[in-house]
Amino acid sequence: MLILLCELIFTDYYLWVHLHTMISISPKDISTKQLHGYLLGAVSPRPIAFASTVDGDGNVNLSPFSFFNVFSAKPPILIFSPARRVRDNTIKHTLENALETKEVVINMVSYDMVQQMSLSSTEYEKGVNEFLKSGFTQTPSEVVSPPRVAESPVQFECKVNEVVSLGNEGGAGNLIIAEVVRIHIKEDILDNEGRIDPRKIDTVARMGGNWYSRSKEGLFEVQKPISTLGIGVDILPEAIKKSKILTGNDLGKLGNVEALPTSDDVNAFIDTVSEFKELIDAGDRETIHKKAQNLLEEDKIMKAWKLLLADINQNK
Repeated sequence: MLILLCELIFTDYYLWVHLHTMISISPKDISTKQLHGYLLGAVSPRPIAFASTVDGDGNVNLSPFSFFNVFSAKPPILIFSPARRVRDNTIKHTLENALETKEVVINMVSYDMVQQMSLSSTEYEKGVNEFLKSGFTQTPSEVVSPPRVAESPVQFECKVNEVVSLGNEGGAGNLIIAEVVRIHIKEDILDNEGRIDPRKIDTVARMGGNWYSRSKEGLFEVQKPISTLGIGVDILPEAIKKSKILTGNDLGKLGNVEALPTSDDVNAFIDTVSEFKELIDAGDRETIHKKAQNLLEEDKIMKAWKLLLADINQNK
């Protein structure tokens, strides 16, 4: 009897603690921004639809969306949702293009391309080609007009069957229901039986805030360019873009700065760091790029830029 009484007391206590450590929220009682944060933080990880579209004049747009998944195999249907912007209730170029041309290519995102993908989400003006800004390679599609991202491990050419508006306020989604009409898969992500190997495709997924998840290793963070306007990979000097050392992720980080350091800043930086001055004087570009890559891995972006620009200035 005593044991039963103790069990009942423990159960009641557990329920009391459990219920009193939860918060309950009505979506109508909080701001859209706060609600958006809760939804994205909780419903995660989410796959990424890296959508390439064109408008009626053939201008190319490229942008990532994490309101995305596959919903049918026969017919093959992918659905993603460009939401109305919370800050000013405007719609995105991807949605405009999908409504206008009824075509889209959904490119899957691997870890090797995540920094460039993030850069492409910058709010560039209409008509700016994010392929160029983010440094990705356009490759022609076979059935639809929008180009594919050559670096993507899997690319889905799609016809837009329907667009369903979920509301007219900022934050409201627009379901783009897309039917796959052609699939392109890189052979090196397949296993011996011809199936996609999750370790080889190495996809990434979005979580809340700046956080991502990597299918092979788990959490990592990428600063989202919400309030910045990165110069873009297309602006990088050729010596950097054609580097044998720097990766696409490295170029994405370099292209996400808003302005380059001045010549005075570069000279002052090199003069105060003897290790870097010795590297510049030696003129070993490969070693310089490796050191810059190390700085980028530590998120010391401007220091990496100063080292790279010092090398370029030295070899003009």
